[in-house]
Amino acid sequence: MNRAWPVLGLAVALLLRVLPAGAHPMAPALLELREIGEGRVEVHWKTSRFRARGADLKPELPNRCVLVGEIVTIDEPSSRHERWTIDCGSDGLVGETVGVAGLSENRIDALLRVEFADGRPFRSVLRARSPRVAIPEQAKASDVLIAYARMGFEHILSGPDHLLFVFGLVLLVSGLRQLLITITAFTLAHSATLSLAALGIVQFPTGPIEVLIAASVLALAVELARRETHGALAPARLPGLMAGGFGLLHGFGFAGALAEAGLPHGEIPLALLAFNLGIELGQLVFVLIVLVGLRLLGPLLQRLPAWTTRIPSYAMGSLAAFWCFDRASALLPFL
Repeated sequence: MNRAWPVLGLAVALLLRVLPAGAHPMAPALLELREIGEGRVEVHWKTSRFRARGADLKPELPNRCVLVGEIVTIDEPSSRHERWTIDCGSDGLVGETVGVAGLSENRIDALLRVEFADGRPFRSVLRARSPRVAIPEQAKASDVLIAYARMGFEHILSGPDHLLFVFGLVLLVSGLRQLLITITAFTLAHSATLSLAALGIVQFPTGPIEVLIAASVLALAVELARRETHGALAPARLPGLMAGGFGLLHGFGFAGALAEAGLPHGEIPLALLAFNLGIELGQLVFVLIVLVGLRLLGPLLQRLPAWTTRIPSYAMGSLAAFWCFDRASALLPFL
């Protein structure tokens, strides 16, 4: 697969031009509505402080709901939180339409979390093409399955650090059997830590995990470059072991995205399974696209000079090193 490396070089070059330093798109907005009785609803509106200039995001609440008291705003380094209370009358939120304006301009989604007075939850993802939703009296299991599977699918396909690591695994191994073993090890590992973190059994701070995820991409890039002249290091001779070890880190990264959406009470196993399936489906689609692309471009790639095989690993390593520094600097205010 060495001749496939120029394709990776092109992909990395494009990533360097179009993707933000943090390797993830802007975090989705979060709109939380919690009924507290007597028709009153507590509103929590969270947005990223990094968005397109002049592109405002605003929650769209039912017209009959009126503001009670003042809006409290709290600014954090990367996000803004606004909290207030509204009075929606005795009927509450059931049957009402809520949404978010400005999703298309900001190119992001918004997570909607509703908790009724009796504890029942409702979850939805608002998008540019469907920025509003009618709140049902009872969420169906199929709604939870579709919403969380789509969330997992879109998360991995919007995370170039995860995709670049998977791409590197494809280039690291030889043969379909070894590829299946390696990808399966990565899948099992990140599914395990994702589940443990989502259930609160194991917890790690998000910042250091993001640094380590970038470091895993860097380590893989170093191995890809090193094996050309010095042969594989011991861990790379067992790519499944390497993929599984680093997959544990990536699982904690996936858990951070799931934490933003939250898990619905009474549907936690289903939501967790759906999110995992969405991630695996996105990963499978990506790997298939890579393999088909390599197959179609094979004859052309064979004509390229041998020295071109070194360029992608250096580009991949440079990008990963930049991610490491960028994420680490966010943890150290004095840098």
